[in-house]
Amino acid sequence: MKLKVERRWKKDTYTIGVLSIDGVRFCETLEDCDRGLKASDTLAYIQAHKVPGETAIPAGTYVVDMRTVSPKYSAVKFYQDVCGGRVPRLVNVPGFSGILIHTGNTPLDTHGCILVGRNKAKGQVLQSRDTFKALYRRMAKAHADGERITIEIA
Repeated sequence: MKLKVERRWKKDTYTIGVLSIDGVRFCETLEDCDRGLKASDTLAYIQAHKVPGETAIPAGTYVVDMRTVSPKYSAVKFYQDVCGGRVPRLVNVPGFSGILIHTGNTPLDTHGCILVGRNKAKGQVLQSRDTFKALYRRMAKAHADGERITIEIA
């Protein structure tokens, strides 16, 4: 399964993107400010330009791990019910750790992660829980079928 986030609207405090699954548009995303970082940049460069908790991850392609139990989200009933507390996690993001795909509505909810939903309000994604459920179902099926899941951030 190939996910792709095309960052479209880059503002000072947030970035809105479009998430596609295997080339088909699925939803919108919300991330922190895109500071132009790339996975090919040196770690020193990334660390010098990263503002903790306010910077989108470097553009690049990452493997998505479906087995990680989130210490934060595993205690939340919504995530217990939908995914047993296992939230999709991007692996080996240079200069970043614990990067997840999860729910939320505003840049304050991102914490460096990727939020999914519908961009029906400026600088926000709405219907995030419904969108996450639908996305997680598809990702969990692909994982159960033995597919490798990757996400390209462009």
